[in-house]
Amino acid sequence: MLIHIQKIAQELSLAEKNVNATLELLDEGATVPFISRYRKERTGSLDEVEITKIRDLAQKLRDTDKRREAILKSIKEQKKLTPALEKKINAAETITELEDLYLPYKPKRRTKATIAKEKGLEPLAKVIFEQKNIDVEAEALKYVDKSKEVNTVEEALQGARHIIAEVVNEDKHVREITRKLFSEKAVISTRVLKGKEKEAEKYKDYFEWDENLKKAPSHRVLAMRRGEKELFLMMDISPEKEEAIQLIEKQVINSNTSSAAQVELAIEDAYKRLIKPSIETEFRLSSKKKADEEAITVFAENLRELLLASPLGQKAILAVDPGFRTGCKVAALDKQGKLLDHLAIFPNEPQKKVAESGAMVKHLVDIHGIEAIAVGNGTASRETESFLRDLKLPSEIQIISVNESGASIYSASEVAREEFPDHDVTVRGAVSIGRRLADPLAELVKLDPKSIGVGQYQHDVDQNGLKTSLDEVVSSCVNAVGVEMNTASKQLLTYVSGLGPQLAENIITYRNENGPFKTRKELKKVPRMGEKAFEQAAGFLRIRGANNPLDHSAVHPESYHIVEQMAKDLGCNVQELMSDTSKRSQIKLNNYVTDEVGLPTLKDILNELEKPGRDPRKSFEAFQFMEGVNEISDLREGMRLPGIVTNVTKFGAFVDIGVHQDGLVHISALANTFVSDPSQVVKVQQKVMVTVLEVDVDRKRISLSMKEEQQNASRSKGKSSRSNGSNKRTQKKEEYQDDFQAKLGKLKGLWS
Repeated sequence: MLIHIQKIAQELSLAEKNVNATLELLDEGATVPFISRYRKERTGSLDEVEITKIRDLAQKLRDTDKRREAILKSIKEQKKLTPALEKKINAAETITELEDLYLPYKPKRRTKATIAKEKGLEPLAKVIFEQKNIDVEAEALKYVDKSKEVNTVEEALQGARHIIAEVVNEDKHVREITRKLFSEKAVISTRVLKGKEKEAEKYKDYFEWDENLKKAPSHRVLAMRRGEKELFLMMDISPEKEEAIQLIEKQVINSNTSSAAQVELAIEDAYKRLIKPSIETEFRLSSKKKADEEAITVFAENLRELLLASPLGQKAILAVDPGFRTGCKVAALDKQGKLLDHLAIFPNEPQKKVAESGAMVKHLVDIHGIEAIAVGNGTASRETESFLRDLKLPSEIQIISVNESGASIYSASEVAREEFPDHDVTVRGAVSIGRRLADPLAELVKLDPKSIGVGQYQHDVDQNGLKTSLDEVVSSCVNAVGVEMNTASKQLLTYVSGLGPQLAENIITYRNENGPFKTRKELKKVPRMGEKAFEQAAGFLRIRGANNPLDHSAVHPESYHIVEQMAKDLGCNVQELMSDTSKRSQIKLNNYVTDEVGLPTLKDILNELEKPGRDPRKSFEAFQFMEGVNEISDLREGMRLPGIVTNVTKFGAFVDIGVHQDGLVHISALANTFVSDPSQVVKVQQKVMVTVLEVDVDRKRISLSMKEEQQNASRSKGKSSRSNGSNKRTQKKEEYQDDFQAKLGKLKGLWS
């Protein structure tokens, strides 16, 4: 354990005592959000990212130790474990090192080498491997024995080479230098399978593709692997064959004799048949793992931005799921998101019942005191928005476009059926759109994160790793915002630190049977709510209107006595302390420092007293698409218009500009300066201004730019020509855009 602590501290540049304290808390069952928020004194105020890194690295080291024990046990059972070998195994720091050491002792199926040994050819192999100046054929003749199925000298030599090839393959140093060569010079190559050219059209750019594996971006690696999986492409990962063989020969060949020539043949066979396939498999796995990690990181970052999107807050909302032929489904929700009323209207083609639909909307607005209207951004959304704006509703009623990605999946889910057993999917979908405007986090937790549509190749990456990462993001966001205990759904409560599905369900059941929770302490009455679970969860749960105002804050119950002492020292009660700035300014935090509670926690408490239960999310700002631009056919090259970033990938960002088809801002068009990572420039839900570079109506492809230079050039298009120097710049720019467009099809075609 001590060695692990030292390694983790060194790799992450952290103090050993903080790493040790963090691991102790994790082993005790504490969650990452709880540790980062309420145990700052023990960890040295480590944040969630640092705590997660400690946890993951510790698990990796423990897995390595587990494998080390299994290897030692196996070799010991074979009675081949020497003190020297045991020392090497104990000194190995990675799984790869351990497997290289274990390879000669690893139980294996019957190989060409074992068959050769059964024929008695191992002594011949040893003689040849010494590479002395001997008559190889004469030596081999001694082993020709038809009873052992060695009929000729060549058969004897071939068997000996098979044995030598296996020895070379199992040499730890040979594998290390070959692995290093792969690491530096391996090329990932793809070729189209014969006869699949037409079917594999979307992989056309990979029909004859070669690039250095080390530099290959994650989205291309995943695209190539998908093409191979779908049986359209052949993929190979390797350096130059000759260079690899020569590298191994330098380590093995020590003479210029006829026996050395046999060893050279054995090395070539070893590389082609054993070493290359084995190391290539390693690099296939490692490159896949790296690509998965990058793709999962992209997904997680996007999901965090989406979950922490600004909430409109508790307002009476009219939610509209727009449509043409089937009409628009309308649902009226109260300030808590409860469904009050629902109906269908037909203001769009083909029915075009504008007057009747308008009267119905106005009626709902009046009787339910509607404060905002949420319109899903799917089919007929822009037309429906125009219809609603033409109704001339009170100016204070905002009409807001809401991203409805995943709403249809929610409406057909078990969660929705449980919540609205007496309503069909159309009503459920409208309700989800309205609630998503009021509080994106509370509504989106009901969905499988993969269905929200903010990932990159999410169906190609490791699904367990993806689920773990996304669940952690959801948990982090839920606990950062806090949860209202008396209105939260089971799904939302599930992600609260220390709870989980069963306790979340028990809380809902208790709430239904006993009415709203009046205090945090009452949570202990919930079946199966132990002290540990209460400790982990209490600080993240809120009770609006509780008798104790601290129950609506992020102050943990374990610290209530500190606040009460502060109030007592100032001659007031807790409520007065929270509402009176002048009293709080008199607090001297050093007076309340103890062995258990230090300044970090005390500062958090003071900040919370100033704004109890504050929401860390940004204030809501309404957004409106450009009027008159409703369909992809309305777009023109050079048009500049507002948009919202819906997805960020490693190759660029997708932007909703209100035409039912997101446009792509390629990484090369995100900024005037070089961009290595799109997430450094844009975030999901960010409002941006873009310029239309090209529109392909037939294929529904829109290429956009956020570069000021390109925007200025687009705005000046059609004006009189400038100087020759300006014309050259324009020509160069147009050539760049042509090249960009040639690559765009590949990116869109491979996108999922």
